[in-house]
Amino acid sequence: MSILDRAIAAISPPVTDEKRAEAHARAREAAEPGDWLSLVLDHHEGIDAAFAAVKAASTVEDRRKAEKTLGTLLTGHSMAEEAVIYPALAQTGEQGHANTAYSEQAAAKMQMAALELMDAMSQDYIDKLGHLEGAVKTHVFQEESDWFLAMKKDAPADAQSRATARYREEYARYIDGNAQQPSAGARQSAV
Repeated sequence: MSILDRAIAAISPPVTDEKRAEAHARAREAAEPGDWLSLVLDHHEGIDAAFAAVKAASTVEDRRKAEKTLGTLLTGHSMAEEAVIYPALAQTGEQGHANTAYSEQAAAKMQMAALELMDAMSQDYIDKLGHLEGAVKTHVFQEESDWFLAMKKDAPADAQSRATARYREEYARYIDGNAQQPSAGARQSAV
């Protein structure tokens, strides 16, 4: 375990699964179908499933494919939060939480990049993946248990509507931009 990994583990101790589930349930209760909060929660669930898929992969190829999916989901989600949700969070008086969230997501991106350079079937890889997952779960817990509930309560209705539209747009911009693109030859034959 690297010094950075040990520091991350010490700074952000894991939250119990029970507390995470309770926070997630409270956030779901506060969300309205199709609003920004429900979209964020859907993405959190997808990211959890993507971590499980990376851990369950039994070959290098399968693990790298699952890792790529995880990276795409994490990045798309973080880009949408960073462009829309965190600025809105700051506008509701939570500048400190917004700054913390930006920093945590930058650290997650660096850890994903480090995973790409590691032997995907090694114990070091599994350890780093576990540290990353723990950090992401702690980050999600902060959002779901406190930060986003306050924003949902305090932001005016027009800001909530704008956040929903913009979050959806930013997430789609990243995810759609990372969809499998046909090769140049396939594009030419389609024309």
